[in-house]
Amino acid sequence: MPQNLLEQLRKFTTVVADTGDIEAMEKFKPTDATTNPSLITAAAQMPQYQSIVDSVLKDARNELGENADEKAVANLAFQRLAIAFGKKILKIVPGRVSTEVDARLSYDTEKTIEMARSIIAQYDASGIGREHVLIKIASTWEGIRAAEVLEKENIHCNLTLLFGIHQAIAAADAHVTLVSPFVGRILDWYKKDTGKDYQGADDPGVQSVTKIYNYYKKFGYKTQVMGASFRNIGEIRELAGCDLLTISPHLLGELESTEAELPLKLDAEKAKTMPIEKMTIDKVTFDKMHAEDRMAHDKLKEGIEGFSAALENLEKLLANRLAELEQRQPATV
Repeated sequence: MPQNLLEQLRKFTTVVADTGDIEAMEKFKPTDATTNPSLITAAAQMPQYQSIVDSVLKDARNELGENADEKAVANLAFQRLAIAFGKKILKIVPGRVSTEVDARLSYDTEKTIEMARSIIAQYDASGIGREHVLIKIASTWEGIRAAEVLEKENIHCNLTLLFGIHQAIAAADAHVTLVSPFVGRILDWYKKDTGKDYQGADDPGVQSVTKIYNYYKKFGYKTQVMGASFRNIGEIRELAGCDLLTISPHLLGELESTEAELPLKLDAEKAKTMPIEKMTIDKVTFDKMHAEDRMAHDKLKEGIEGFSAALENLEKLLANRLAELEQRQPATV
């Protein structure tokens, strides 16, 4: 009996769940899990997770005291909420969970380092080993510099919102643990810019991840490549063999229900024989390449703005929930 695509993919690639929905993880049993502000916001509004949200809000209120305003409590709570979900996720997945630094700090190296240390300290305090946590940081020059410092402190980083080879090489040179090129968002940009549709190996998002993967394997980088942000299973099939792929529950379900042959597409041994030129990426080169790559420039900016907006929405949601709790139980919250 032929195997489904998900079973075959697991032979080549580490499968990661791209969701904050714990029930979906229990169903698909991924090795790792990633979250982002949009996913945490969505999960926080699901009825089955209200007890987690309420517990985090109560702890934040107790920590800051009765005189702190709701906005301050909500700000602290959102930081804690991603970690609360991360801890719950790690009871299901055997590998790692990615927890994101506040996207509004994406161009501030020192504040990114400070928040990453705070996140890892909370996991440390819960007895969760650092090998199970990745700190997600946007792939700005400032974010990559922060990750370089953090990796030296045994704080492992996942460089997200990655769209260009200049970002990927700079991240690998900084010895980050993992990068997350955004396949679907690259496709979105090209479809809008050219008016064309793209399929299979012609998909520019697939081509971008393939190029990064081959570059890393050619030059022996230890940094892993995790394709992210998929629009269809065709993109996933073209990247079979990538180190990791982080996939939404909807597409995991589609892979599981599809029976077809899944050939290996990315091969580390083949990459070593490819005629690829080594590049040096300093800040001047990074800035120049970033300015010249309209897609990477646009999508990084848009991604940071989108995650920042999601955080602001989450803070409002938490402030409203806190007000409800305190109206109901003024003496105990």
